[in-house]
This record gives sequence, structure tokens and C-alpha cells, in this order.
Amino acid sequence: MSVKIGLVGTGTVGGGCIDIIQKHRADFQRHFGVDIELVRVCSLNSAEAEAHGVGDLFTDNFHEILEDPTIDIVIELIGGTTFAKTVVIGALEAGKNVVTANKALMATYGQEVMEAAAAAGKEIAFEASVGGGIPIIDPLKHSLIANEITSVMGIVNGTTNYMLTRMADNGMDYAEALKEAQDKGFAEADPSADVDGLDAAAKIAILASIAFNSRVTLGDVYVSGITSISPVDLEAARDMGYVVKLLAIAHRREDGVDVRVHPTMIPVDHQLATVNGVYNAIYVVGDFVGETMFFGAGAGSGPAASAVMGDVLEVARHVQQGVAPIVGCTCTDDLPILPMDDLEMKYYIRFTVTDRPGVLAAMTSVFANHDVSVHSVVQRGHGQQGAVDVVYVTHTARESAVRAVMDEIASLDDVLQGTPSLIRVEE
Repeated sequence: MSVKIGLVGTGTVGGGCIDIIQKHRADFQRHFGVDIELVRVCSLNSAEAEAHGVGDLFTDNFHEILEDPTIDIVIELIGGTTFAKTVVIGALEAGKNVVTANKALMATYGQEVMEAAAAAGKEIAFEASVGGGIPIIDPLKHSLIANEITSVMGIVNGTTNYMLTRMADNGMDYAEALKEAQDKGFAEADPSADVDGLDAAAKIAILASIAFNSRVTLGDVYVSGITSISPVDLEAARDMGYVVKLLAIAHRREDGVDVRVHPTMIPVDHQLATVNGVYNAIYVVGDFVGETMFFGAGAGSGPAASAVMGDVLEVARHVQQGVAPIVGCTCTDDLPILPMDDLEMKYYIRFTVTDRPGVLAAMTSVFANHDVSVHSVVQRGHGQQGAVDVVYVTHTARESAVRAVMDEIASLDDVLQGTPSLIRVEE
């Protein structure tokens, strides 16, 4: 008996899934005893289906998949949170298992999707929603569940990691690095979801929910992107023994969950410091397993399709064997999300100022007025065109106090207009 598949979305990842089925279907049957059969493909573009040799399976009406009683598993690969939600919830309510790569959907409506799956007695699998081809959802839901997970921290966006790598290694400024990433196909024409940190925020919301068994949604995540980072910041970090990465961070504290995305300085000997280019890595700490790290390609048709099809094969095995869903929603705790203003850590702050006497003293007094202790202050540059960069590194300080310092200093006459650079230091 074959397990019948309906695919919604024939773009980059959908095309990769079709290719995997065509290339390895016989291997899956021989090795695992699972025969998966693609019986219907839905999208708005028949040419994409034809390009992968499945034009005869094409439909532009997703209801044909949801209403087909023979289809066991629906793969949703269209993205977004509107039409995709209709497809996913509709498929579950129609008694079909669902595999999705949709991070935005699971980060925003994960609870509703999970509840729909539980009500239908069907599975919802979403390994490809985080980390591309890196296995991380399944280890958190299975291999590591004997642990209390205390931290999940990672580089989960290849576009920004590529840009920061090029800026650090080759001295590119932000605009140059972005253009190169777009030319190479690593960044979209509208890169805001990546460079503003929203893509990473959706992913850490999913990971935190699973790791801490508590509901974390996209709106709970503090987000700051890389648009104000310059080569000056990366050089300063290197001089201090750090590298800068856009990190997605979730810590389980005694009083709740600390979850955020922002540029972060990490020591050069940290496991994440050497993850460069478009690669992703996710670092997980458990009370018994200790430190673990998952590394690999975080995007692209091959890695993402690999994760999707891994889910499909696992669910197909359960369908063939008549196995009920093994792990559904585990969000049994209700941990509060800790306010960003209460965060306490070290901070790197850079201002561009007029190069003249008295400026440094005026700025330093502001730190003292807000009880923010300064560890070091360095002037970088040689006063070209009458301006220099002044870099402060604080001792451990409170986020709200640091923000007050930045606002007050930004209002000083000798501080040049523009966004100061703020990078948190994660030891």
C-alpha cells in the first residue's frame, strides 16, 4: 500500500521535494518499507510542475487536495500566515496529516495548528521551519526530552551571517555586503525579513516553545537587526577578542523566558564564533546532556527539501503502521516572557561625534548619571572631516538604563545624527 501525498507549493523547496521523491522513491521502499506516491501538486504556476515532470498531477485548486479521500499527507510550502493557515487547518480538519516548512505560521499560530492536529488525531510536522536541513525540531522533541533545556542560541539566518562574515573578513560596509548577498541569491530583493531579524525571531519562537514546553509566539520576541552595524564595530570586536553574529537567543530563567534576536558579541573561542558564510548553527544546553551544537546549511532547495521529506517519511511510516501521533504540543507550562528592559548584560555602544575637546567628558557623565559603569572607552579613527567614532563597553548593566544613556547622548550637540550602534555582549 502506498502512502499518498498532496503537495501545495511548487517553488524552490517544493521543487526539491518533487526531485527527492522521483530520485529516491524506490530507495525509500527498499530501505524503509515505505512507499510514498505523489498524487497531486497544487500551485498557481503550472510551468513549475511541468519543469519537474509532474505536469499531469497539477491543479490550481487546493480544495482538490483537501477533498481527495485517498491523500494521507499534505505538504504545505507556500509560506505566509493567511492562505497557508487555511490550507494547513483545512487539511487537518479533513483528516490528513500535514508537513510544513512554514516558520511564520508555526511561530504565530502554532497553538491553533497543534490543537487542530490533536482534535483530528493527525500529525503536524515542521522540521524544515527552523535551520533548513539541520535536524533540530526532532532532537528537541525526542532525543533531548529527558533534559531540562536551559538555553537555545543560534545563527539561524544565512543571509545576515553571510553579510556579517563578508563585512568582518573583507571590510565591506553594510550596503556592499547586502548587494553581494542579493547578487548571489542569498538575499531577497526586499531583504527586510532577514536584515531586520524577523526571520530569526520566528525561528527562535518555535525553538523556545519546544525547548521550554511553554508557548512563545513571534510577538513575544524582542527583535533588532543588523542595519546599523559597520566595519568599525566588527574591527573593534575583533580587537577585544569577540566576533559579531546576529543571534537568536532563548534562555530559561528562574522567573521566566528571556527570548530575543539581536547582533551579539561572542568570544572568539565560542562554538558559534567560527560559523561563517551562509551556514547556520544552533547551540543547545540541557541539564544532563550539557552543551550540544547542530550545524549545517540553513537554506536552499536541497537542505530544506531534505528536512521536509524526512518529516514526510516519518509520518508515512506512522500511517502505514497505524501509529497514532507520537509527540504533539508539549506546551504544558505557562512561563512568563521576561521584559527586555529588565535584561542585564554587558553592552558595546558606538557614537559618531565631533572631534573636539570636552565631548568625551560630556558623554561619560551621562553614563554616570544613569548608574551605568563603563569598562572601557576608545576613540577610533583620526578625525576625518571633523568626526570620530567613540566606542564604550560597559560592565553588566540594565537594558533600560543603557537605553536612557543612548537617548540622552544622542541629544547632545556634538553627537552626529544617525543611529548609534548597540551590540550586546553574550559571555
